[in-house]
Amino acid sequence: MATSAGKRRHPRSAALVELEKVVLAALSDMKAVNVKLLDVRGLTDVADTMIIASGTSDRHVRAIADQVALKAKEHGARARGIEGQRDGEWVLVDLQDVLVHVMLPRVREFYALEQLWEAPAAQRKDQRKDQRKGRPAAATDSAPPSKRRSTRPPARRPRATRRSTRR
Repeated sequence: MATSAGKRRHPRSAALVELEKVVLAALSDMKAVNVKLLDVRGLTDVADTMIIASGTSDRHVRAIADQVALKAKEHGARARGIEGQRDGEWVLVDLQDVLVHVMLPRVREFYALEQLWEAPAAQRKDQRKDQRKGRPAAATDSAPPSKRRSTRPPARRPRATRRSTRR
């Protein structure tokens, strides 16, 4: 995953916006739950948008993913790949510029993709605010140096040798 905090976001094309609308409509038609659209331009080169949605069962998740791929194909955007349909817990539909993740709620909670992809954007906004105010960017660890934990692993103790009880 290539990331760069200083990269400028390129403008969203009309085709991308239209594809997002088609995907969101397909998710709505199939009664997907808790749909979230994340703009990941500038965070990764893999895609411009990630759409995350939940289904109520593995069968529902598979059906939602199938409908998204079908509607995208009707729109003219063929799916590059669909992963996870066999298990149905997490299905990924790759529409090149739009990645659609359809998951069971427990899987979605476990992997927390929203938090993973929203956190870098929030950090960048905070850094830009600080830079505009003339302050240095906030440090990642605000604890004083004496209270910080070392990133080095602890030293290993020599392993005790056992003596054989057999004679």
